[in-house]
Amino acid sequence: MRPITFVSHPTRGRRRHYVEEEDVRIVLDRLPGGLWERLRGVRFNDRGRGRRCLGYVSRGRDEISLCALPERVSLAAALFRNQCPGEFGASRGRRWPELAVRRFMLYDVLLHELGHLQVIVPKARSSRRKFAHEAFAQRFADRWRRELWSRAFDHPDPVHNPPSAEEMRALCVATYAPRSGVAASSPGNPA
Repeated sequence: MRPITFVSHPTRGRRRHYVEEEDVRIVLDRLPGGLWERLRGVRFNDRGRGRRCLGYVSRGRDEISLCALPERVSLAAALFRNQCPGEFGASRGRRWPELAVRRFMLYDVLLHELGHLQVIVPKARSSRRKFAHEAFAQRFADRWRRELWSRAFDHPDPVHNPPSAEEMRALCVATYAPRSGVAASSPGNPA
C-alpha cells in the first residue's frame, strides 16, 4: 500500500480540528488494510459550512477531508436514527465534551467516509453507482465501530474505546445538575 499523506489547513475564527494525524493512523491501523487501500490522503480543513458538513470524500474517491468545528458544539443533529449521543459519551441538548466530539469524528465520521471508498458495483460505469452511497457508508461505519469497540484497546487515549462507566456516570451527573443561573428546587427548598 502507498503511504497516506496528511495535510492540515489552518482554521478561521473560533474553530478547531478535534482530531489529528496520529488519531486517524491509530483507527486505520486497527482496521483490515483492504478497507482503506484506496485511501491516498487525509485533509483537515475548515470547509464544514458551519456544522453542516463534518467530512467528505474527494471526487477521485481517494482522499478524505475532516472538517473543523466550533469550539462549543453539540452534534446530536448529525446522528443517524439508530444512534444516540450517549454512544459517544455525550448527552442530548447539551454541549458535547471534547472527548465525545473526538470519538464521533473518528469512529463515525472517518469510518463513514471510508465507507464511501468501498466499491459496491465493480463494473458500474459511473462512480456514483460504483461506490457506496450514504446508507451503505453509515452501515459500514456502524459495523466497524461496533467491531472495534467490542474489544478493549490498550491505549492511553480513551477516545479509542467506548465511553467508560465512570465517564457515563459523570455525564449523568452533569445532565441532571441544574444549569448555571437556574436555581434548583426541591420539596424542602422551593426556588
